[in-house]
Amino acid sequence: MAPGTHFTWLDLIVLIVYFAGTMGIGAYFYLTGKSRDTEGYTAAGRSLGGIVVGLSIMATYLSSISFLALPGAAFIGNWNRFVFSLALPFAAFIAVKYFVPYYRSRKEVSAYHHIETRFGPWARLYMDVCYLLMQIGRMGSVMFLMALPLHALLGWPVPLIVIVTGITVIVYSLFGGIIAVIWADAIQSVVLMAGALLCVLLMLFHMPEGAGQIFEIAREHDKFSLGSFNPFEFTAVTFWVVFIYGIFINLNNFGIDQNYVQRYAAARSVPEAAKSLWLGALLYVPVSAVFFFIGTSLFAYYTAHPEALAPEIVERIEVQGTGDYVFPFYIVTQLPSGITGLLIAAIFAAAMSTVSTSLNSSATILLTDVYRRYWKRDATERESMVFLYGSTLVCGILGTLVGVAMMRAEGVLDTWWEIQGIFAGGMLGLFLLGMVSRRAQNPGAIAGVVAGVLMIAWLSLPSLLGDAVPEAIRNPLHGNLTIVLGTATILVVGLLVTSISAPRSSEGKPPEEDRT
Repeated sequence: MAPGTHFTWLDLIVLIVYFAGTMGIGAYFYLTGKSRDTEGYTAAGRSLGGIVVGLSIMATYLSSISFLALPGAAFIGNWNRFVFSLALPFAAFIAVKYFVPYYRSRKEVSAYHHIETRFGPWARLYMDVCYLLMQIGRMGSVMFLMALPLHALLGWPVPLIVIVTGITVIVYSLFGGIIAVIWADAIQSVVLMAGALLCVLLMLFHMPEGAGQIFEIAREHDKFSLGSFNPFEFTAVTFWVVFIYGIFINLNNFGIDQNYVQRYAAARSVPEAAKSLWLGALLYVPVSAVFFFIGTSLFAYYTAHPEALAPEIVERIEVQGTGDYVFPFYIVTQLPSGITGLLIAAIFAAAMSTVSTSLNSSATILLTDVYRRYWKRDATERESMVFLYGSTLVCGILGTLVGVAMMRAEGVLDTWWEIQGIFAGGMLGLFLLGMVSRRAQNPGAIAGVVAGVLMIAWLSLPSLLGDAVPEAIRNPLHGNLTIVLGTATILVVGLLVTSISAPRSSEGKPPEEDRT
């Protein structure tokens, strides 16, 4: 089949059918009443099996960020960022052993309820603010990346596509609830994996000298490198910098991210919740490798066919130093009719389900941790649902505005990783302090958070202000280490202050009131 050169009616039909089917999932669960109460809307009635929840967890990772930014990173560089995926099984082991039983035993849908029982209302509010800011950044990143192929396809302005996408996602999220999000995620993950594998096969057959040419060109340009293995180099994205970042950010994801904690709650039992986490984590490793291979194959393909890469794409690569646009360009210019529509639909649906997850979890946090905690403790079911709808709308609007602002980002994957590191570092440090030390009380927690926030602020200055930061106070370390040092600072300072201020009982055990 000859490669397609434009978006055909067949592609449009595939896109419409796929979009309608995905939207139908949300409509189904609304019409059947499974998302019309707070328990169904936020926890899926705690009735789902491990496989569907696990595919949903994998889909949370496999968003349009993975679909487009991972190939872009491999195209412009090498496989260094794949080391992030290699850290997943290690984080999953810790999460299955400690985090899943911890949350399931407390039967709370909020990931941050237990923080208040340890350190008071301020700690819960601090976690909530960090989480909500991080989710708004995540939604913006995902919607912006989804807009890239549609921009390449239709020529419409990226801000317009992001705004239209945001409106669509808000409407879907308002009706579907978490049960629709999980089922949609599970279906999208299968379609996205199939689409990625299909792209690899087509690329292998598009090489003029056969599939082996991809590996030959990649080897010549060191495209399969995982980065420097120097354990003492902290100013660049070495193997160890990315691996340590992956451990910490994935502990943050599995341990304190409301997106994942809600999925543990949605599973019907502790074993099913553990199965879902293992399935999602282990599946993502080979799937992410496929996306990196797509980026490497794209590099080989356009090295062999330099005339096929549009001048504007070449200019973006040279000026911005990013390959985020290459895969969308390939999809809309080289793939057969029908396949183009399927992949565009899959990218759109992935963004929709990913943003729906963030919207639902953000609305859940606002309901449990703000509305029912500070505003109206005895809120009726109807009042709670009205609040869920309203908070979903507000969060969706904010995420859409961030997506428009993402046009200024030179590399969306790196930008998103920096945003994650800034907000996640403080959250993970406080959470680990509460788990590691039963003696830790407010003085240690407050001192640790203050020190950690100051550390994170200093580490983040180059990312936030650029050249405006004087060289004398500029952080010399790579931005991926922000979450590592921020977490470590909170934990070390918190433990140090605790050892000085918290009394021990006569038996050498923590006082009874300190136990969780």
